Amino acid sequence: MRRRLLYFLLILTLLLLTSSPARAQSYSFQVPSLTIDVYWNSDGSVSLDYTYVFANNPSGHIIDYVDLGLPNSNFSDNNITATVNGNSVSDISSSGFQGEGSSGVAIGLGQYAINPGETGTVKVHVDNVQDVLYKDSTDNNYASGVFGTPYFGSNVVSGKTDLTVTFHLPPGVKPEEPKWHASPDGFPTQPVTGIDDQGRVTYTWNNTNANNYTQYKFGASIPKSYIPSSAIVTVNPFALIGKCISGAIVPVLFIGVFIAIVASGFASDNRRKRQYLPPKISIEGHGIKRGLTAIEAAILLEEPLDKIMTMILFSVIKKNTAEVITRDPLEIKVTQPMPEDLQPYEKDFLSAFEKSESDRRKGLRDMVVNLVKNVTEKMKGFSRQETIAYYRDITKRAWEQVEAADTPDVKSQKYDEVMEWTMLDKNYGGRTEDVFRNSPVYVPVWWGHYDPGFGKVAPKPGGATIPSAGGITRVPGADFAASMATGVQNFSGKVVGNINDFTSSITSVTNPPPKVSTSSSKGGYHGGGGSSCACACACAGCACACAGGGR
Repeated sequence: MRRRLLYFLLILTLLLLTSSPARAQSYSFQVPSLTIDVYWNSDGSVSLDYTYVFANNPSGHIIDYVDLGLPNSNFSDNNITATVNGNSVSDISSSGFQGEGSSGVAIGLGQYAINPGETGTVKVHVDNVQDVLYKDSTDNNYASGVFGTPYFGSNVVSGKTDLTVTFHLPPGVKPEEPKWHASPDGFPTQPVTGIDDQGRVTYTWNNTNANNYTQYKFGASIPKSYIPSSAIVTVNPFALIGKCISGAIVPVLFIGVFIAIVASGFASDNRRKRQYLPPKISIEGHGIKRGLTAIEAAILLEEPLDKIMTMILFSVIKKNTAEVITRDPLEIKVTQPMPEDLQPYEKDFLSAFEKSESDRRKGLRDMVVNLVKNVTEKMKGFSRQETIAYYRDITKRAWEQVEAADTPDVKSQKYDEVMEWTMLDKNYGGRTEDVFRNSPVYVPVWWGHYDPGFGKVAPKPGGATIPSAGGITRVPGADFAASMATGVQNFSGKVVGNINDFTSSITSVTNPPPKVSTSSSKGGYHGGGGSSCACACACAGCACACAGGGR
């Protein structure tokens, strides 16, 4: 009897536990969209607008509170407003914040709570957050800020988030003055720049495949002259070190953070060296800039410079104004006099190859600098985003024409006609090989001027090189694609040397890299959630706050 009674009590307890709604449910939701606008005010503070779209899972707990991590505790609850699906809510309290950080606010949704299976939009406006800007550690004339997105624990939030963060820089800042920091992983290497309805310069980052359980950090630097000097936070490194001396593991964390800062600086610098377009080209206008050549479009797309110069080489050869004499080293015979219908960059390209080897690299660098400046001038008043989409579509349609051709000779002819546009495809070499994998390429008549050894090698058994009717020659598609790819590699290695160094020499003129190698950590403000902030962030000199959701 005693054993039966124990079994009965055990089963009863289990039933009570599993039937309890409070224990059966926990927070479980998705954030399909999150938009954050960060307004850098002229007094050195920031104002923040958050727009969350919550999709509560059918099995999830009702979303009755939202814990929002904020950059620091230097704000007032009275300066925060919130709405749920357009309805104002008043239950806003920093003392009720239950996120995993020291700074944040709890927003009670009240009667507008988001039920399981429902979707709701929560908007929060936070005004006048102080102590968010720091001195740029590499330029005394600049102030630096870093914003970290708020996030929830991976145990409560799932799925992808279309994340957009926009910096609205202080009034009066000119487009060429501010500098953005390196973008987080998964985001474009540089933000889209523009002008908002208040005339402010904006930096916008977007990633449709982000998530809301990761903190992403975005930074920028502005001239200190646009904010009061008293608004710039002074960091005492010795005080920070003192805060971190709390256990044996902390020195290791300190060293790790220091190494991460240095590594991040190197990565940021290398990435920026490849961005040769100036920021002002991204100031959004209206409409598409039509009429760019394929090479000018390649500049707009910031294609690698060795590819762009190979495109120019093909262009001048097709116009019968140049002939490759040797490919290793690359030497070109220029037809004189030069035709009048050449593009300015084609003339500069040919002129560079008429110079000695020591002056040739400088001539090519000047050619690219002038080309970048010319494209920048042509893009004034037009939308970079719309224009890029337009030329991406041209590239797509160019490939479709080639792929739709029924016979090898027609396919080869189409490829010759649109070759410059097909090269805008980032995988043009592999795609060329795929298109011609099972068919030969009828080599264009000008190909011999590009490959001086072409046609001088006896055919291999099986027809590696096969003369065809009319003197036109065909080769296996894979061989042709390989020749296209090695052409770019040869240009890089044999003409300009290290392509990264060459690109950096151009970027230093057209888009000088921002001097923020360490300011993204030594000067910043962070708002967010999670459990990995704490001392590591304090040691790095951040004003860091962590937040979490669910209770």
